[in-house]
Order: sequence, then C-alpha cells, then structure tokens
Amino acid sequence: MNAASLPKLINIDNGGTLTDICVIDGERVYRTKSVTTPFDLSKCVFDGLIKVSRQIYGKEDLIALLASTDHIRYSTTQGTNALVERKGPRLGLITGGGLAVDGLYDDERCAELFVALVADRFATLDTRTDDATLDAAAVRAVNQIASAGANRIVVAFAGRDSSAQEQRVKRLLLRRFPSHLLGAIPILYSHEVLVDDDDARRTWTALFNAFLHPAMERFLYRAEHGLREFRAKRPLLIFRNDGQSARVARTIAIKTYSSGPRGGMEGARALARHYGFQRLLTMDVGGTTTDIGLIEKDEVRADRYGRVEGVMTGFPLCDVVSVGVGGSSIIETIDGAIRVGPQSVGSAPGPACFGLGGREATMTDAFLVQGLLDPAGFFGGELKIDLERARSAVMAKVGEPLGLSDEQAALAMESAWVEKIAAALRGYTSITPDTVLAAFGGGGPLVACKIAEAIGVERVIIPGLAAVFSAFGIGFSDIGHLYEALLPEVTHEHLQAVLADLTLRAQRGMFAEGFALEDCSVTKTLTMLVEGAEQRIELLEDKLPPRIEADAQVKVSLAVVRAIRHPRLEGSFGDPSERGVPPAISRSSRRVHTDEGSCDLPLYRIEEEPGGAVGPAVIEESFFTCRLDRGWRFEINAAGDILLSRAASVPVRSKS
Repeated sequence: MNAASLPKLINIDNGGTLTDICVIDGERVYRTKSVTTPFDLSKCVFDGLIKVSRQIYGKEDLIALLASTDHIRYSTTQGTNALVERKGPRLGLITGGGLAVDGLYDDERCAELFVALVADRFATLDTRTDDATLDAAAVRAVNQIASAGANRIVVAFAGRDSSAQEQRVKRLLLRRFPSHLLGAIPILYSHEVLVDDDDARRTWTALFNAFLHPAMERFLYRAEHGLREFRAKRPLLIFRNDGQSARVARTIAIKTYSSGPRGGMEGARALARHYGFQRLLTMDVGGTTTDIGLIEKDEVRADRYGRVEGVMTGFPLCDVVSVGVGGSSIIETIDGAIRVGPQSVGSAPGPACFGLGGREATMTDAFLVQGLLDPAGFFGGELKIDLERARSAVMAKVGEPLGLSDEQAALAMESAWVEKIAAALRGYTSITPDTVLAAFGGGGPLVACKIAEAIGVERVIIPGLAAVFSAFGIGFSDIGHLYEALLPEVTHEHLQAVLADLTLRAQRGMFAEGFALEDCSVTKTLTMLVEGAEQRIELLEDKLPPRIEADAQVKVSLAVVRAIRHPRLEGSFGDPSERGVPPAISRSSRRVHTDEGSCDLPLYRIEEEPGGAVGPAVIEESFFTCRLDRGWRFEINAAGDILLSRAASVPVRSKS
C-alpha cells in the first residue's frame, strides 16, 4: 500500500489558549489551530476538524474526513489546568489500617494541597473490628464527610493487606449506599487506581484521580459521542502521560495529567533520533506556559514516581517543567521592575491586541509593537490583531510606569520574558557543548536565537510543524496498557497464578481496544523492594530469579503494546564544507524594532524552496514567526525543518 492510499491519522492537542489539529495524510500533513473554548471543550475540537476538512477537500466535510481516518489521538492540558486553578469536586477521605491523615502532608506544599482538595472532610476506620461494628462506623464516616460537603470520597488503607481491607469496606458500603440510587456519592478505592506499597503515594494518586475524574469524563465522552455522530470509524484514543494511547473507557483521569507536554517530548525524541542529536533540550512555548524537557541518548527524561503539584504519585511522569511564561502571560510593572506571569489572559479575553476586551499587556502585544508580528497574517490570517490596542496596553502597563516609549517598553518586556525562560532552562539542566535547543509551540521560535545566546547554546532546531508539534508528537504513540499485581508469596506457584490473572486481564483489555493479545508485544517485569531500593528484572521465562528473600515485596507487571502507524520524518541538513546551501528567497521585508534600532529585515517564507541565509532576518509561516538575530544563520530543508546555528557553527547531518 503506498502512502497516498493509507487512511489518515488525526492528532489533537487541547491547550489552555489554543487547540492544535494535525492530520497526517500519507506524506502530507495538514494542520490548523482553533481558539480553545473553555465553556465547551468539545466545540474547539470540532471547530478545528471542520477547518482542516476545508483545507483537504476545499469545503467543509467532517464526515468524509472522519470516514477516511484510521486513528484519532487526543491529549489535553485541562487536567493540569484544573489542578492549578483548584477547579474540581470537593473530596472526602476515609483512611484505615494505620494510615494517619497527618502523615499525608509532611511538608508545606502537601499541606496546602490537602487543605485545597480535602480540608476537614476525612475520617478514620478501625478494621480490626467485626463486620457489624465496621459497617456502622463506615456509614457514620460517609454521612459525616458528605454532610461536610464532599461530593466524591476516596478510601485508602495502609499495610500489606490494604487491598483486602479496602475490598471489605467496599462490600459493606455497596449494601448501604448502592451506586444505582440517584445522588449516590461516588466512592473510589485506592487499590483500584494502582498497585503501590507506599501508602501515602498511593493515597495521593487516588486523590488526584478522583479530583480530575468528573471534568475529564464529561468532556471526553462528549467528544467521543460527537465523533460517533459524524461516523468516525474507530473510538477516540486518549494520549496519556506515559507516552501511550488508549480508549476513553480504558483510561483513568490522572493519566491525562500533563499529557500534552508528553506529546511534544515524543515528537522531540523522534526528531533527535532522525537528526542524530545526542542531547536535545526542548522549549515548548504556548500561550500560558513554557514546557521544558530533555531528550538524552534517545530517552525522555522521566521520574519513576512523577510529581503532581510537587507531590509524589505512584505513576512515572516525564520530567517536564512548566514555567508560567508564554505568549499570553500578563506582563506588568511592580515596584519599578517588570514582572512576567505566571498569570495569563488565556484565550478569553486574550491579549489586548485580540480586541476581545483584554487590557493586560502580554508578550504577543510587545512583539506586535516591535513589528515582528504581521497583523494581517497572524494566526494564519484568521485572527485580526489590533496594533493600537497592543500599544495602549504596553504603554499603560510598562511604558508609562518606567518612562519608556512604546518600542523601548516592548524591548524591555522581551528582555524580561527571555530571561525568565532562559533562567528556567539553565535551572533544568546543565548546558553541554552537544546540547541542541528545540524550539516549538506557537511562541517557541519567536526569539529562539536570543534565548539560545542567553543559555550558551550554539544550535537551535525549529520543526516545520513547530506550531502544532505537540499534536504531531502524539502520532508516535501506540496503544498500550500496564497490568500490575503484588505477589502474595514469593513462590513459583504464586507467580504463575498472578501471571495467569494478569494475562487474562490483558486479553480482555486489548479485546476492548479491538485487538487480540497475540498481535501485541508483551513485556513481563518483577519489581522488588530491596532495603528500601527498587530493583527491576525482566522476566524472560516466567520464572522467579534466584536469591529472592521470602518476605520481599514483589510486584509483577505486564506491559502490553499494540503498535499502530506512526508518521515518517524526512529531510536532512547539508554540510557547507561538502556542498553549498542554496540561498533562501526573500521577496519582501519587514520593519522590526530591535536592540540595534528600527530596520527593514528580509522576510523568508518557509513555504519557499529550501535554502539558507545569514541574519538578521525574519522567518515566517502561517502559525509561527522567528527573528534571526545578527551572527546567526539558518537552513530550511526539504521537510520544512529549520536549523539555526551560530555563524561559526557547523550544522549536523541526518543519520537517515
């Protein structure tokens, strides 16, 4: 089957300000953006799909688009935003088995988060009593917590028999509070979320999952039902923060947390592999945040136990740091100094230049005042931006308080904005000679040269799909699940029984995804807790390794992955010592105010034939702009990827 006849792939990344759509049709990629609609998150998704259908068919034809699509993969930052803004249900917590509530907040950050999510809505049960006594105590606990305002309850017990004790309480409460009754309060049990011998970590993971569940459930099922109405061939796949995808019905809410940034990291890993970068530092600049990550030796930097709001959870998370600075970050003068973020105007009302009622100054307004952004071509020409509104906001918030002209104020805003991003990059990792900076997101390329200079990096890669790169990166995921259980006793018989149970669960789970287990890759792992440290061993013959302590805590894991089609990367960069890079084509210029004053810079459109030139210049496509500073050169290859390098630096060659 040739590329032209392959079914399409659709990737969607729902951000706080903009929602990105990327459609892969053979070797061609269509992309667009829609303004995120917080009042109904499914609306911006369908708005974007309708827009991209016009690109493909010349008219709106969502049914034709979905009918010709194999997989739709989706990620969202809404879970991240919900926790940041504390917008979610009021949780209650029932503990037992010796799990003390005050042990859950042993530092200031945990204490603040516990107060925000649970407050005083908690109770403790003594499971050493008989069923009748425990039944009465459990009912009192639920009534007490519900009366205090909880609308979801988490049950979390401690000890090696915590799962059995939680199941005991579940049986009692189901009789007293059957879930089919109207108004029944949902009760979540920590052992149903994950297997983890660390009781506090498991409890926090369950609390986060309960907090995120209602909003994610409402939105994701609404989106899936909408896709079905338009005759989508397959169910919606949710891209998770572990780098894999799964159906909505097979995904827990906490797995959506920070999934958008993970999409960018998967794309960056593919980019590093393609061009042979050993160390790729990523900078994804969106409207609200800048997400920073690292690809080193083909691996995404990750934490075995990822942190949410600084609190350790039981799931791995890629080590992406989100800094409160983006194109829509509020910039103002406080006590004679410029402060950038972390507050953002988001998509509603947006920067002042959007003309939607916003009056705060943002970096988008500053770049417009500098002349770097084209009012007529912004956002692919679909969103007209107002220079005078931008100038008024810049002057009111920065220029007048500091006694600067509008252009001086815009440059001062840029310096503060760049330094905040650069400080975050320097704080995240050391900068080595082989470090390459990847700049993507709508705002990543804008002043990438200046940020690179601030951190001492010599080369910057800007993907041709930079504006939708996280959405594009989702396309490198497969359908995968992880099944885990604790080994009751360290014996061969118990291992076989646990493996048989996990295999049955995997068969059922992958059947629900539409695949047979025989068509999937399966990896079996033992995780042992040895003197407080974890030791992981891959099981190759379903046998226990020698010399395991009889009382060791052992977890058995079954990772199942069904590979699905990925996009292909093309293109390479030349070596000027072997062949010259053809000159780029500039048919116009743009007057931009820089540190060197106002000047007319040549304007290079990425859509033109591949070429290269030395700055200063402006490089632009429909959804992003890059200012090439003096002392830098660029090369655009056949794939549309852009390599920026110091004039004395030699570009890399593709490994492919």
